[in-house]
Amino acid sequence: MTDAVNSPLLHPYGLQTEQRTEPLGTGEPHPRLSWKLRSGRRGAAQSAYRITAAERPTDLDDPLRLVWDSGRRESGDALLVPWDGPALRSATRYHWRVEVWDETSAPGGTAQSWFETGLLHPDDWSAVWVGRDVVNLPPFDPPQDDDPEASPLQSPPLQLRRSFDVRAQPVRARLYATARGVYEPRVNGLRIGDAELPPGWTEYHQRLQYQTYDVTDVVTKGHNVLAAIVADGWWCGYIGFDPRRAALHYGNSPAFLGQLVIDFADGSRQIVATDAEWVEQPGAIRSADLLMGQIADARRHTPGWDRVTLAPTGFRPVAVLDTELGPLVAEPDNPIRVTRTLPVVAVHQRGPGRYIVDFGQNVVGRVRLTIHNAMPGQRIVMRHAEVLNDGELYLDNLRRAQATDVYTTGGGGTEVFEPQFTFHGFRYAEVDQYPGELEAGDVEARVLHSDTPWTGHFECSDPTVNQLQSNIAWGQRGNFLAVPTDCPQRDERLGWLADAQIFAATASRNADVSAFFARWMHDLLDGQDSDGAFRDIAPAVTLDREAAPAWGDAGVIIPWHLWRTYGDLRALDRSFDAMVAWVEHIRRHNPDLRWRNRTGHSYGDWLQVGVTTPRDLLATAYFAHSTKIVADAAEVLGRSDASAHYRDLYAAIRSAFVESYVHQDGTVEGGTQTGYLLALAFQLLPERLVEAAVGHLAADIEKRNSTLTTGFVGTALLCPVLADHGRADLAYALLHQQEYPSWGYSIRHGATTIWERWDGWTDHSGFQSAAMNSFNHYSLGSVGDWLFGRVAGIDQTSTSVAYSELLLRPLPGGRLTWARAEQETARGHVACEWSLANDLITVIVTVPPGATAVLAIPTPELSSIQESGEPAVGRPGVLRVEKARDGATLRLASGHYTVSATAPELPSPAPQ
Repeated sequence: MTDAVNSPLLHPYGLQTEQRTEPLGTGEPHPRLSWKLRSGRRGAAQSAYRITAAERPTDLDDPLRLVWDSGRRESGDALLVPWDGPALRSATRYHWRVEVWDETSAPGGTAQSWFETGLLHPDDWSAVWVGRDVVNLPPFDPPQDDDPEASPLQSPPLQLRRSFDVRAQPVRARLYATARGVYEPRVNGLRIGDAELPPGWTEYHQRLQYQTYDVTDVVTKGHNVLAAIVADGWWCGYIGFDPRRAALHYGNSPAFLGQLVIDFADGSRQIVATDAEWVEQPGAIRSADLLMGQIADARRHTPGWDRVTLAPTGFRPVAVLDTELGPLVAEPDNPIRVTRTLPVVAVHQRGPGRYIVDFGQNVVGRVRLTIHNAMPGQRIVMRHAEVLNDGELYLDNLRRAQATDVYTTGGGGTEVFEPQFTFHGFRYAEVDQYPGELEAGDVEARVLHSDTPWTGHFECSDPTVNQLQSNIAWGQRGNFLAVPTDCPQRDERLGWLADAQIFAATASRNADVSAFFARWMHDLLDGQDSDGAFRDIAPAVTLDREAAPAWGDAGVIIPWHLWRTYGDLRALDRSFDAMVAWVEHIRRHNPDLRWRNRTGHSYGDWLQVGVTTPRDLLATAYFAHSTKIVADAAEVLGRSDASAHYRDLYAAIRSAFVESYVHQDGTVEGGTQTGYLLALAFQLLPERLVEAAVGHLAADIEKRNSTLTTGFVGTALLCPVLADHGRADLAYALLHQQEYPSWGYSIRHGATTIWERWDGWTDHSGFQSAAMNSFNHYSLGSVGDWLFGRVAGIDQTSTSVAYSELLLRPLPGGRLTWARAEQETARGHVACEWSLANDLITVIVTVPPGATAVLAIPTPELSSIQESGEPAVGRPGVLRVEKARDGATLRLASGHYTVSATAPELPSPAPQ
């Protein structure tokens, strides 16, 4: 790795298919291929590439056995290159190689990867949906009467199996499976894969994802057993804050669909699919629900139920529930996984057999508990909470979610209980009725989230700001679970649109969320009605009403973000008609171009503090913003007439905004911070009034002793707008603020994730209303984009796509003496760090091959700028040095640079 980075050779790396690394079971008939570039030489860039593909890796070296040869293509493109070879076959692995040529046409390096197709056509399937035969089945024993947690839950999860014989040792075996519910596949007693809670949550009426598993190493010649456990999940369990079960939205019982495809050396094939030959019985899991928890009784476990046995007892025939596949699609992004395990940091005994354990970090997942030498029938209860109240779990804010797991011991030896069909949001867990003494090593927290590859890192000289970044990152981990949820602990966990759109930029700094958001966009679009209105949440359950301003606008903002950040033109194109329909819906119902929300509702600047931003002002600002994005998107997509039309509409909305909400002295109606931020960020003010509006915004912050009043919408804009309009001093004052309301206030009181509300807990009022008080909710963490983009300085110019032209703008200020960030962008590794010492500012940057950069360095002396200890002008890779308003800009080719200059004079930081 180090040699490749330092080598002058242009080398491709990070190969992806459909924005995933080596995807197993892709469903795209024309998948897009991407690679990144690195080189230790300045100015390196790709001038041409060649892609070859074959069904075996050795065939890549045989021109006669290639499936596809693109030939040498004169292009610098390395991002989302579409497959234009022959039609892909189902259930086939394709190995592909890319070779590149550099900017001098000299050969570069090569790299290779693979992808495997899923079942691309409906007639590839022979499986049918199977489940419990509730008509001919005697009733199951209910959970124990002394389990109050079990009362709202239904029958035990399905435990399904099918035995079969294999005539020879397979050369290849794949399991294609999904569930109406959530499931765990098993072959010959072994759990298959590491996905958690598959198939995830989508708009099941429109798309139900199936997963592909490589089971070649576990299917053997002779007798075999294919098995699965299936629980309610999002299909028919509790979801959202609706007191009814999800069955009213999707279905009333879980079901399983699976197809095992076995290939032999002679070219023949055997298929084992779900059919009437399968059998089922309940097992040790008595009930499982995502919100309520899981109840298991080890005494009911049947050893070997999923293995080859001579005569498995207690199984009953399944019912064939449906012979139609339904809307099956291949899973397009990474699944939910356990990504880490956290040890306990403290164990506190609170009574006989009752302990409170602290994991030191608010997480999302479950607890793994080890029990030693218990007698049979001992019932252990685990409850979960984010915070404590007088040393005990604070459970009121969970609302109806019981978040309780119950385990009854089987007895004898060591037992391990880890519920697999639920998840909780918690830092603390209560372990009650534990037999013996609970040791710290007996309890672990298992962290769950959609496994979006982590790509960003930020740190600085201020420990509190570093904790803020940690809180943002942990909030993202916990809430990007199947969908971008609002909170992971209470009876909600819904994909609220505004939360996602205001946080999308920050999320993309921390992780590669391209495939995650592109997949969720399908759910968002599926919720749009015939009049063009989106819903507040996606998938659209629980709330059946038109989306609010800033909420529905996610349907416009997120596709545009995927284009700008990842170069995903396909996501933008697929969303464009829906984007237009949303804007036209607003225009149709607001002909005077003031969005007064006559047909829907409005949350305004949700959870703002002590002020009220006029809701029609906020709505109209977003109407203008979305219209401008539609105009820009139309231009990108080559729809010039639409682009011109929506630019004219944007101008008209902007005029209506100014006429209705802006006064001649630059004040904005309502006088709130968010009102000014919207007007400035969305460029809705006449140029002559911008300076005055910035002054009014600054005055409001200053009169409040550098505290904010913004809610979900305004907070995302707060620091960026201040910094971009010459008031970085105030942006830093807000960043460093530790009095209420501020990020620092929650950190000072022990927060390890972002709170839902600024006043989740305060010295003066204690806990806020339990009706809505999450301590893990990422929305107010949208400042993370600014930490990367301005504090550390990694951004891109306004016309750049996928970081093709970097804008590196380090912003010294506040109490910071240094800051650094790095990102693995769609084009490669980008880094920017700055430090202040001895009256010098030093900036170290990395620009990936194929990209260029504008480095803005704040210095009062242009002549003081040096690169690697020599005058910057004329240095290799330094294309131009120009004077700028606040210092100088250097235009850089790709490469690694160390630039120093006389440090700017900065305002004295606020006292700590």
